[in-house]
Amino acid sequence: MTTGAGPRRSRGEIERLPSGSLRVRVYGGRDPDTRKRRYLVETVPFGPGAEAEAERVRERLLAEAAERRGLPPGANAAADAPGPARQLTVAAVARLAGVSAPTVSKVLNGRAGVAPETRRRVERLLREQGYRRPEKVARAASVEVVFYGLQGHVGVDLMRGVKRVAAGHGLAVAFTDALQEESVGRNWAQELLARRPAGVIVFHMGFTPEQHALLSASGLPLVAVDPPSEPLLPVPSVAAANRHGAVAAAQHLLDLGHDRVGVVTGPLERLCSRERLTGVRTALAAAGASLDEQLVRAGMWFSFEEGLAHGRELLRLADPPTAVLCGNDLQALGVYEAAREAGVDIPGELSVVGFDDISYARWCGPPLTTVRQPFAELGATAAELVLALAAGEAVTRTRIELATSLTVRASTAPPPR
Repeated sequence: MTTGAGPRRSRGEIERLPSGSLRVRVYGGRDPDTRKRRYLVETVPFGPGAEAEAERVRERLLAEAAERRGLPPGANAAADAPGPARQLTVAAVARLAGVSAPTVSKVLNGRAGVAPETRRRVERLLREQGYRRPEKVARAASVEVVFYGLQGHVGVDLMRGVKRVAAGHGLAVAFTDALQEESVGRNWAQELLARRPAGVIVFHMGFTPEQHALLSASGLPLVAVDPPSEPLLPVPSVAAANRHGAVAAAQHLLDLGHDRVGVVTGPLERLCSRERLTGVRTALAAAGASLDEQLVRAGMWFSFEEGLAHGRELLRLADPPTAVLCGNDLQALGVYEAAREAGVDIPGELSVVGFDDISYARWCGPPLTTVRQPFAELGATAAELVLALAAGEAVTRTRIELATSLTVRASTAPPPR
């Protein structure tokens, strides 16, 4: 296993990332257009058994790479054959898939009239062959933002930032709630392709590599906001400095004298959750302390209900925490309710810190100490980036982090003595 960038290995490479996750990379042939090496990449989240799981992933990716080289003649010949680079065409993809060129065009444009199995086969080949639409395509005068369960307090600020930049370019802003679309059986990615926006900004917890590959093949400029995992595909992204924000929050509690700190975090498969948890550990370690794992609770959706349930668990412990750091403000409000039920005073007996700084954080009682995420600035930065891509500009920074800041209010105080 490597702990940083290292030499490429013929049997695959396992690299430990700063977050603790393990990235597995296996050589998968040459890109038919650029003649550059391509790799099959998958990330294993940090946690118990991660190293064994990474070895299993490596073996699976090696088998996939070998299977690709064993495809029927021509299926991967363009990737590995010597000679000048070739431009993969729609007709070539159609021959590999055993369909007509109009069928491939329908898939690329999100149009109906293609059987589900055929569509999946074409999408797989587009992804495997690294196809990118070469021709210029007329775009709609809009930028589209994709959410996965639209949360008003976050979505409105994000959309406001996107709108500010898009309006300056004479473009409208639309949005898609992928969770809602999927709940009624609609293919949001296919429908988005059919609309042909000038660019797409994804704020989407459930966004898959397959969906990204399909949008990339169609030529749509694409930027991710707060991507859910380590980047597996070359999509530019914008995110808040989650680790630094958590360090500041934990340090604030340490400065107040807390040494028994609980954590209610979001789903640990999400990069932002792992970064925030790492930030807490970093701050405690720097102070010569460690995080008691019995005081850590992981949620699934950053919800009020999770904060309430986990808050109840923590407060029922024989030796409960004197402070709780939460993955977002909704979880913090859930902990507020758990404390109210238990008759625990905030901040006299329990300090609570959130993350996001939504408007409710100022209105609850007591007003919530929290880490501010600059949602409007995230939206504006993502819009600037996606419109630069749409204009054909070279983008040198593929990941942009915006600073967070700790807002101290009345929910934190020294621990009871």
